[in-house]
Amino acid sequence: MSWGTELWDQFDNLEKHTQWGIDILEKYIKFVKERTEIELSYAKQLRNLAKKYQPKKNSKEEEEYRYTACKAFLSTLNEMNDYAGQHEVISENMTSNITVELARYVQELKQERKSYFHDGRKAQQHIEICWKQLESSKRRFERDCKEADRAQQYFEKMDADINVTKADVEKARQQAQVRHQMAEDSKADYSSILQKFNHEQHEYYHTHIPNIFQKIQEMEERRIVRIGDSMKTYAEVDRQVIPIIGKCLDEIVKAAESIDQKNDSQLVIEAYKSGFEPPGDIEFEDYTQPMKRTVSDNSLSNSRGEGKPELKFGGKSKGKLWPFIKKNKLSLKLGATPEDFSNLPPEQRRKKLQQKVDELNKEIQKEMDQRDAITKMKDVYLKNPQMGDPASLDHKLTEVSQNIEKLRLESQKFEAWLAEVEGRLPARSEQARRQSGMFDAQNPATVNNCAQDRESPDGSYTEEQSQEGEGKVLATDFDDEFDEEEPLPAIGTCKALYTFEGQNEGTISVVEGETLYVIEEDKGDGWTRIRRNEDEEGYVPTSYVEVYLDKNAKGAKTYI
Repeated sequence: MSWGTELWDQFDNLEKHTQWGIDILEKYIKFVKERTEIELSYAKQLRNLAKKYQPKKNSKEEEEYRYTACKAFLSTLNEMNDYAGQHEVISENMTSNITVELARYVQELKQERKSYFHDGRKAQQHIEICWKQLESSKRRFERDCKEADRAQQYFEKMDADINVTKADVEKARQQAQVRHQMAEDSKADYSSILQKFNHEQHEYYHTHIPNIFQKIQEMEERRIVRIGDSMKTYAEVDRQVIPIIGKCLDEIVKAAESIDQKNDSQLVIEAYKSGFEPPGDIEFEDYTQPMKRTVSDNSLSNSRGEGKPELKFGGKSKGKLWPFIKKNKLSLKLGATPEDFSNLPPEQRRKKLQQKVDELNKEIQKEMDQRDAITKMKDVYLKNPQMGDPASLDHKLTEVSQNIEKLRLESQKFEAWLAEVEGRLPARSEQARRQSGMFDAQNPATVNNCAQDRESPDGSYTEEQSQEGEGKVLATDFDDEFDEEEPLPAIGTCKALYTFEGQNEGTISVVEGETLYVIEEDKGDGWTRIRRNEDEEGYVPTSYVEVYLDKNAKGAKTYI
């Protein structure tokens, strides 16, 4: 099966077919190129998607990734980056192994095809020239034969005519002989050209054209094989990344299987545990015994018509037992977070302090490493003065040493607070607080309150700062409350309904059933200031005591 023998007369159709083959190859190249663009676009979109959901640094969202479910999600995002990278590999390999190679091959193919068809047209032109020569010699031979016949007829006519002179007859005879000779020459020439043409035609149809068409056939078959190989490469490029993509998917499954719901539940406990103990049982109080009762400013009274005040637990919500009060009259000035995290519950405060101590230790270690490096460099300069001036490092060394000392003092301060929370050290006195410089930035109750500042109306724990206290507490308020030379007069008495452990500064411990003096009633923040004796006074939650105000005391309110 050869195009040279089977398609010897289909030169034009072969030219169209081979051009169509090149068009098909270019179409495939365009297809692969668009596929690579899609892969790149897909990879870019995957990377943007993974980046969009990455936790932002130094944000609350970053803290959420302590949980195993969030860690698994973060691992999924990282694997998606690797997954996107494999699609970029597909694009790169298809571009280099298919698109670039085929584009180069197409250019070579076009040149080869052009050369073959140029040779074919050249052979066609040659055979056409030979044909034209044959036709010309044939026509000349035909014309000379006719001229010879006419000359012979004219001679015979002249020879038969008795009226014609002998000279004319001789002239006609010579003319006839010339014509016959020309006819013979034309015949010989025509015969020679005919033989030559037949030879050329045989060579054209049995040698030149078959060879050219055979080369064209081989070229076309190579094109077909090349496009098949490219399709295999196309599939192989995808196949090569399948194991890595499968590994990415396996890692996602592994991350999903690493989710531990019990561990996440424990993390919730560690994150929100306050460290307080639940309140004890409420004792039954017999109200059948007539007794004189008054209510505090926050208590609810009976209807005006009865005139008898009804005893209520202090605070805004009836029967509220948890010591978590949303608003504290001694909230931080302008809502600033205290440096010792005293606004947090004990357990959360311990964690924050421990975290701060760890961070300071890391910074100290970093500064110490820098100091060691500078010291080594200085030693090198001392041994090799040509490398540098040792004195030029003294300023930097001094600066680093000062930073280390500053960080150590800071670390000791936070370690002292941490020890205080963990019960290793006694609570700091008011004088120590003043010396630490914290006294001007926060008031006593805020330093000592825990979760008591942060209760929403439904009793839930909240991060919300007191809005009433913001901007209203001035430094003079602290001086007025703590620097008074004369103690505040008692404005009533109270009975402890529950035991309260006043572990923080500004609070006082009471025992259930104990009777104490009220020196400052609840101002709406859920705290009442009481005194046991001249030396012991402080705040307790209003809901922990039953208040009896003296109606005749200065500043006491009378409820109707």
